[in-house]
Amino acid sequence: METKTFDTTEKKEKIILIAVSTSDGDDTVQSLDELEELGQTAGAETVAKIIQNREKAHPGTYIGKGKIEEAKRLIQNTKADTVVCDDELSPAQYHNLEEALEVKVIDRTVMILDIFAKRASTSEGKLQVELAQLRYRASHLIGGRSELSRLGGGIGTRGPGEQKLEIDRRLIKERITQVRKELEHVKHVRELTRKKRQENPVPVIAIVGYTNAGKSTLLNKLTGADVLSEDKLFATLDPVTRKLEFETGGKMLFTDTVGFIRKLPHHLIQAFRGTLEEAKYADVILHVADCSNPDMDAQMYTVYDTLEKLGINNKKIVTAFNKTDVADDDVQLKDLKADKTVKISAKYGIGLDTLVNALDETLKEGKKMLEKVFSYSEAFKINELYKVGQIIEENYRGDGIYIKAEIPSEYMYMFE
Repeated sequence: METKTFDTTEKKEKIILIAVSTSDGDDTVQSLDELEELGQTAGAETVAKIIQNREKAHPGTYIGKGKIEEAKRLIQNTKADTVVCDDELSPAQYHNLEEALEVKVIDRTVMILDIFAKRASTSEGKLQVELAQLRYRASHLIGGRSELSRLGGGIGTRGPGEQKLEIDRRLIKERITQVRKELEHVKHVRELTRKKRQENPVPVIAIVGYTNAGKSTLLNKLTGADVLSEDKLFATLDPVTRKLEFETGGKMLFTDTVGFIRKLPHHLIQAFRGTLEEAKYADVILHVADCSNPDMDAQMYTVYDTLEKLGINNKKIVTAFNKTDVADDDVQLKDLKADKTVKISAKYGIGLDTLVNALDETLKEGKKMLEKVFSYSEAFKINELYKVGQIIEENYRGDGIYIKAEIPSEYMYMFE
């Protein structure tokens, strides 16, 4: 009897990337290269790229007739399954472009959402992704109808809440309401955790940076954490907090946040606002920049622009220029927004002592040492001290409670 064999390897989706360049000095080429990396992370193979120079994207089809004909020929020659546009498409652009090209059409936002759907591992992360997907679909329901009704796999067809592809606006709104309620509960739990942390204050360092800058590698090296670290965009999605303890008894908490990227979808910024707000309550922002990347300056701009959109301003910033082991020697390393800058290689542990010292110095700036004996009738003030400062020594004496604490200068008047 003849034995049949079946090929179980997953077929790579073939994609064609399309972008519109609206000015001579824009970063369309770099953005399209990054979109190719996103495609690789999503498990697809880029078979062609198209860039059209226009004053603005075509309102009906994103690209003009000539480029549509070029795309059709490329689809036929390469047997591409999907066309990916570098900008977020309107419902009309989706509908018209799919009809003209007769293949699946998605945009950068759908690609990123797909990667997030694959990477999310915690219940909160999955809820955040689902909320972003639902919001996107609510605003693209007309344009995405053919996509939603198409059976099969591929980018943009997986993730939480996608078992039923034919969804109407009413069901989406109901699910958005339910997901928001669940996330509010998660937010409440996080706030309780934050308040508990403030009762025994340990400095919190929020690690931010462009995706693939080496944030997770740095967290692993500093704290001995076991966070997934890969040379891929969005290798880690869910925030992780780990503790660093010194031989002197000092401590720091490091919180790794989701990596930023060009054209980070508005829906994702909104959905992950609660998670990213960890940076808002941090004592210091640790900005990790990949100095081996020729596009570093643009990436740093994206990070600061995203922080501003999240309302994270007036924070002390230490920038760690990472990957110095592979960077060009003549590269200029400057960050005018940072209070301190340090050169490191997280992979090889180079410069980490200098980085920790820079963080420690930054934490101490703007703080004063308080040494005082509080009478027992003033014991309530010690509770306030725990909320705003760090208690170094606390002794109960006959004449009162001796306290040695480090507190921000602006709170000093409360205890003098």
